[in-house]
Amino acid sequence: MKNQNSAAPARGAATSTAGAKNTRNTGPGRLLIAVYAVFAISATARAGYQILTKFSEAPLAYLLSAFAALVYVVATVSLAKAGSTWFKVSVAAVLVELVGVLVVGALSVFDSVQFPHETVWSLFGRGYGFIPLLLPILGLVWLYRRRPSRNA
Repeated sequence: MKNQNSAAPARGAATSTAGAKNTRNTGPGRLLIAVYAVFAISATARAGYQILTKFSEAPLAYLLSAFAALVYVVATVSLAKAGSTWFKVSVAAVLVELVGVLVVGALSVFDSVQFPHETVWSLFGRGYGFIPLLLPILGLVWLYRRRPSRNA
């Protein structure tokens, strides 16, 4: 009986310490992960369909859609995982997404010949209600607020 009482607070303290370190996937973070998951699924399906059926019409655009899908998958998984390594992967994935949206968005405006068909990131994500432009900004803000050094 004495051993159970002394072990209980130690387990509780360890659980609360581990929970305090991993706050990226709680609260609004869950919504962010859910939105990334929806984009991962939709971008993967779109890119898969485009590559399988119309790849010769716009290979660059469809390969960029496949790359965007990969970035969304990596961002979804890394945001859901705990630990500083996954945090760094999250930051890298979200930064790649932001750069991709900005570069592909600008190229699709100024060099539309290279993008005869739209990608997820074309025209700054216009086809998806500009969510691809807003999502990495929100993701970076969330990651900044939940960075590991802040939780330690």
